[in-house]
Amino acid sequence: MWRKLHFYPGLLAAPFLILLAITGVILAVSPALERSSAVVPSDGMISVAQLAQSVVERYPSAEQIKRTPSGAVIVYYTRDGKPGADLVNPETGETIGPYEPSALFRWVKDLHRSFLLDEAGRVLAGVLAAIMVLMCISGAFMLARRAGGWLLLLRGFKGSGDSRVHSELARFALIGLLLSALTGSYMSATRFGLLPEPADNEPPFPMEVSDGEPLPVGSMEALRSTDVNNLRELVFPYPGDPRDVFSLSTRQGAGFIDQATGQFVEYKSASTGNQVVEWIVRLHTGEGLWWLGLLLGLAALTVPVLSITGIRVWWSRRASGDVQDNASPADADTVILIGSEGNSTRGFAGDLHAQLSRAGRCVHSADMNALAEEYPRASLLFVLTSTYGDGAAPASASRFMEKLALFRCSTNLKFAVLGFGDRQFPRFCQFAKDVDVALASHGLARLQSPAFVDQKSPEQFSQWGSRLAEVTGLNIRLSHNPAPPALLDLELVDRADFGVEVEAPTSILRFRPDAGTKRWINRVGNKRDPLVDFHAGDLIGVCPPGDDKPRYYSLASSSDDGLLEICVRRLPGGKCSGFLHGLQPGERIQGFIQPNPEFRPAPGSHPVILIGAGAGIGPLAGFIRKNDARHPMYLYWGGRDPHSDYLYRPELGSYLRDQRLTGLRTAFSRTRESAYVQDKLNEDAQNVRKMIEMGAQVLVCGGSGMAAEVRAVINNILKPLKTDIESLKQEGRYLEDVY
Repeated sequence: MWRKLHFYPGLLAAPFLILLAITGVILAVSPALERSSAVVPSDGMISVAQLAQSVVERYPSAEQIKRTPSGAVIVYYTRDGKPGADLVNPETGETIGPYEPSALFRWVKDLHRSFLLDEAGRVLAGVLAAIMVLMCISGAFMLARRAGGWLLLLRGFKGSGDSRVHSELARFALIGLLLSALTGSYMSATRFGLLPEPADNEPPFPMEVSDGEPLPVGSMEALRSTDVNNLRELVFPYPGDPRDVFSLSTRQGAGFIDQATGQFVEYKSASTGNQVVEWIVRLHTGEGLWWLGLLLGLAALTVPVLSITGIRVWWSRRASGDVQDNASPADADTVILIGSEGNSTRGFAGDLHAQLSRAGRCVHSADMNALAEEYPRASLLFVLTSTYGDGAAPASASRFMEKLALFRCSTNLKFAVLGFGDRQFPRFCQFAKDVDVALASHGLARLQSPAFVDQKSPEQFSQWGSRLAEVTGLNIRLSHNPAPPALLDLELVDRADFGVEVEAPTSILRFRPDAGTKRWINRVGNKRDPLVDFHAGDLIGVCPPGDDKPRYYSLASSSDDGLLEICVRRLPGGKCSGFLHGLQPGERIQGFIQPNPEFRPAPGSHPVILIGAGAGIGPLAGFIRKNDARHPMYLYWGGRDPHSDYLYRPELGSYLRDQRLTGLRTAFSRTRESAYVQDKLNEDAQNVRKMIEMGAQVLVCGGSGMAAEVRAVINNILKPLKTDIESLKQEGRYLEDVY
């Protein structure tokens, strides 16, 4: 019985357990690394009051002080309207350096917790933890039987080969693996309600506080009596609000502190249940117990070997796989440089790499940002790149042009550029064109003229490969078909129609997910399915019937709104816009979300200037709707006739009243005034200039013609400031979503 309980679950779960173990090993190192760089004062040496006082002297706009379980102290603050976070020395308050959590560890943690599958992945991880408990228990009984009794487990095992390796490693790692599996199972069980969670440890927010003058933070008795090594989090009150309070969380409990008295006005001690749960988490993660984390990591390190030897013992076969290495820049005779924003270009580059390698070439592939100073043996250079936004470089090519200036090319190096884009956008593959010109200007010879792939077309990529084979004489056949995006089933629940009288039919369409789309409603905590976690300014791709090429529309809503909202103008002969305009409530479509994080108001309190015309108001209205902090936000928008196509008129009035919208200037071209949005910008030039001088961000959404007119006006407004739109773009302060 024990063998069956051990073998069959282990066989089915082996790949997932190996992945959990490898990611667990990586995460086990994190507490030790964090502890090694943390400054941890002796107990009783520093109080929270002393730390807070030294911090506010160096960070006047400090918002929060946080101490990690490993002892690192982090200060969160705002400076020049931008949020920041620094590691500080708790003994002096001096800055150690910026707090930059490792993207690798964050990604590995998500992989470990959920296999990057959100809630479905978390369920899988919980099931795997339970399987590991079963395997540890069944394995322990099998080890005891093989050893001749429980007391004889301390002795070594006789035999050789895989069986002995498996048994010895299992004996060494059993306790560590069982501890990790039990704590992981408990954490999953409480998360999904299979076991009760301890009662909430948060004290009630105080209804009344004194109105006296705030004390210096270093004089507050509640903070003076708290050792810094017991600190978890100190949240400062909102600046200038004498009725706000300090929020303090420690190992012993949590409470709120009156600014004027320095005493707790509410406090709640940590319950035994909460302390037990905290210890279970620490035993699983090693946070605050770095030495245990390393021991658990060593135990987890045995899982891949245990899996392999276990399978070999039962099935007498070894898993094997070929790994193709990437040649070094010094050895490569062929170089592939990749420019990608969302990684879709990498799949095409990978196929090219594989085909060239099979044809006998020594290939090196890298991001365009990783351009070496020279490739001494290379005779062929291929650049595969997308274009971001309005002709800009994608993320992995943002530094390519400056690196190209330092590049030393050999006389026999020839290049070819392949651009990826979407012909719906006005500057189709513009960055690829710029790269082609730049390489030629740098002295490289073209292998062939630049080519372009529209909407990731496998056919166009294959055709480019055929032309490449003819030019180079290499036997290559390119074939890469990207996986289609996962689709959302959406039901139209509401529509509002405008502009028919002025020959600009425009509709605001609101969709909700089909009742069968469980991902939309299956959310726990703050984690959402990336399929439906979207923000205003992101895009939805829709394919009209009989056409597999998606059209993209900017979203006017966020997933928090519970609806997916778009604003669509019907274009003459427009296949997709006509399809959408023909929908009636209750009818369904399918679409996919394409994140567009670069077209979004920046965080902070600087003014935001929103400029749009026609249906371009959609995402701008969404930005205003989410302006709960009431930061200064101004909208300049143009339509044709206020009696026909004044989109979002009631909503904008409401936003003005509740101050989510600070100012509104509208222009209508079919009225006696006959004005356009750029005219309103000109009229308000002084205010626009002043806001930009104050650090304002400008976001423009609408047709390419309107955007060009707006650029001309804004550049003219900026002349007295000795700057221009290009400078603002480099600072991330001028963003466009143009069609």
